[in-house]
Amino acid sequence: MKRTIGGWLLAVILFPALAQAAVVEGKHYTAVPFPVAVETGNKVEVREIFWYGCPHCYVLEPGLASWLKKLPANAQFVRTPGTVSARWATHAQAYYTFETLGVMDKLHAAFFKAVQEQKKDELNDEKGITEFAVRHGVDRKQFSEAFNSFGVRLKLEKAKQLNQDLNIDSVPSVVVDGKYLTSPAMAEGEAQFYKVLDDLIGKAAKERKKKAAKP
Repeated sequence: MKRTIGGWLLAVILFPALAQAAVVEGKHYTAVPFPVAVETGNKVEVREIFWYGCPHCYVLEPGLASWLKKLPANAQFVRTPGTVSARWATHAQAYYTFETLGVMDKLHAAFFKAVQEQKKDELNDEKGITEFAVRHGVDRKQFSEAFNSFGVRLKLEKAKQLNQDLNIDSVPSVVVDGKYLTSPAMAEGEAQFYKVLDDLIGKAAKERKKKAAKP
C-alpha cells in the first residue's frame, strides 16, 4: 500500500515536468529542408496533409476540430490532400471538387465517414464518388463537370507538387509555416501533438517578427 501511494505521489510530482517537456527538433518535428511558400499572408500557416482513406486522419478529426477552436489569431489552418498514389490522387480530386462546388461543409465529413466506415471500393473512382455526391443532393452533371474541370485539375497538380516538395510519405502530417513538419506519431501521441503545434506556431511567429524587424 505504501509503495502504491509512493508511486502515485511520484507520478503527481513528475507529471507537470512531463507536460512541460521541451519540444525537440529531430524528435517531435523536423525542419523542412527547403521551406515552401505559404498562402496565409501575415498569418502563420498550419497546413494538414491528409487522406480520406487514412484511419489515423479520421480518428484525429474530432481532437483537431477542438484544437482549432483555440487557434491563435495570428495563425490560419488550411488543408491539402495527400497524393502519394493514384487512389490518393482520386480522393484529392474529390476534395477539390467539393471545394469548387461550395459543398465542402456538406460533403467533407460525410465522405470521410463513408470511406472509413463503409470500406467500399466504389468510393475510389470517379463513378462511385459521383454517385456519393448525387445521393447527398449534388447535381450529377455539375459534379462531373467540376471533377474534370481545368480548375480542379490545376489544384490537384499543385497539391502533387506540394506533396513532393514536402516529401510527404505518410499522413496525417502538419506543416507549420512551410518550415516545420510534425505528426501525432512524431509527437508521441495526440495530446503532445497539439503542444508541439502550439510551440511551432509560437516559434514561427517569433521568426516572422524578427525578420520583419530587420532593416
